[in-house]
Formats: sequence, structure tokens, C-alpha cells
Amino acid sequence: MAEPVQEGTEVLPATVSLKDEEVEGGEKSPCKEEEDEEEDLPHAEFLDIFEEGLARIVQDPLLCDLPIQVTLEEINSQVALEYGQAMTVRVCKDDGEVMPIVVVQNATVLDLKKAIRRFMELKQQREGGVKHISWRYVWRTFHLIFDGEKLEDDKMKLKDYGIRNRDEVTFLKKLK
Repeated sequence: MAEPVQEGTEVLPATVSLKDEEVEGGEKSPCKEEEDEEEDLPHAEFLDIFEEGLARIVQDPLLCDLPIQVTLEEINSQVALEYGQAMTVRVCKDDGEVMPIVVVQNATVLDLKKAIRRFMELKQQREGGVKHISWRYVWRTFHLIFDGEKLEDDKMKLKDYGIRNRDEVTFLKKLK
């Protein structure tokens, strides 16, 4: 027994099979043509289309602070900030530069250090600066300090140090 068809629902003719590549009359299905077009697209053109799409996404008021050569991680961080799932820690260097570092709400000191590393690596890539930074040397030579207290325990949460959204952490060279 045939099932009743709801009003406004189109019924496919019996000659059309969704699994076949061809429809009635020997024509290729539109879905198959789109797949062929995607496969024929050269890599360089695909990258251009992708970058144009990213440029349009970055024009959104929510994402307008991001650079044009944005990464997926940066977009996810910005969205997490908007939803209150992340916070920005402002890391101040000796030369006066302030790095806005985004970390999750329950981040540890180690998470902050990793985020600083990612921030600096992206910055170096975009500016064409130093190719390699020895982070082992950096963390042996510099301290992260918040309200006069050194952030020494990598496993301790930033909230346990009292660090909240938009707080400033200083990046200072260790004294000998």
C-alpha cells in the first residue's frame, strides 16, 4: 500500500534514481557535474577562493580585529571570547609592546606560555622575522609576573593567581 504524500511535496518520477549518475534522457545529474567541477579546480585557484572567503568572514564585526591572514585557531579563539569561554591576558614586554593572548577560562600557566609561543610564531611568520626561537631559552631567561608574583608553577591555573579577563601580565628578564 502506498504511503500518502503530504501537500506541497514533490514526487520523483519512477525513472529517476538518486543513486544513478544519469537521469532520464541520458543526461548527467547536476550533483555529478558539481563534483567534476570541484575536482578540476587547480590548487592555486582553490586557495584564492578560500582566502577571499576568509577575507569576507573577517569583515564581520565580531571578527574585525583579526588579521587578513587569519588562522582557524584565531577565529575559534575570537568566537570563544564572545561566548565567554575564553579570556584575553595582556602580556607586556620590556619594550612596551603588549601582546593580547587569548586562553580558555580555566587555563594554566603552561597554557598561557603555549599561547604566547603560538602568538609569537604567527607574528614572526606574518612579519617575516626570525625563523626559530628557542623557547627553552626564553623560559629559562624570562619570568611571567602578575601583581609582583612570579608565575612559576606551570600546572597552576591563572585564576588561582587572580588573573581575570583583560588583566596584565609582565614578561620580565630574570635577575642573576
